[in-house]
Amino acid sequence: METTLLIAIGAGVATALVYLHSRYLGFLAQRPEDYADLGPAFDLRTHLNGPIACEGMIYGPTGRVSSRFVADFDVRWEANTAIMTERFRYDSGATQNREWRLTLADNGTIQARADDVVGVGTGQQSGPVVQLDYKLRLPQDSGGHVLSVNDWMYLTENGVIMNRSQFRKFGFKVAELVATMRPVSAEVGTAQREAA
Repeated sequence: METTLLIAIGAGVATALVYLHSRYLGFLAQRPEDYADLGPAFDLRTHLNGPIACEGMIYGPTGRVSSRFVADFDVRWEANTAIMTERFRYDSGATQNREWRLTLADNGTIQARADDVVGVGTGQQSGPVVQLDYKLRLPQDSGGHVLSVNDWMYLTENGVIMNRSQFRKFGFKVAELVATMRPVSAEVGTAQREAA
């Protein structure tokens, strides 16, 4: 009985420590307001506008690279709403297309919709960052699971956007994405789209 109680207490303490680490020290602990007074201001309508080149990697649950990709994005704004089309090409030869529908409120809050997003994603731009939370439904050939996504974009001094996203199932990290997004000239963007 005493051993069982000690194991239960140990498990409870370990669970509490993991929660406290992720809540106050880990990736999930950051908040948009933490960045409010840092660096150049990230304005979605300016920095996520027009043709954008993207390169990135996806890490599996063990931290090893499971996939690499390049993508062409095109973002078109009308007032505070935008359509962002994404065309991904993976190292496996697979392709994926997504269309985001973004709405930016005057206070910097964001609503994001896409066909593979369950419900409405929400976020905030603050200082040099944009943060989004949403539920992503994987394709059926990947199991059709719904993952919770915590997505951060950080604007650098030269206008490149660094993107880091964590994907979780039942609170456990199952994948992580790291990518760069950089504007391309209209001529280069047109040539890339025609070549794809």
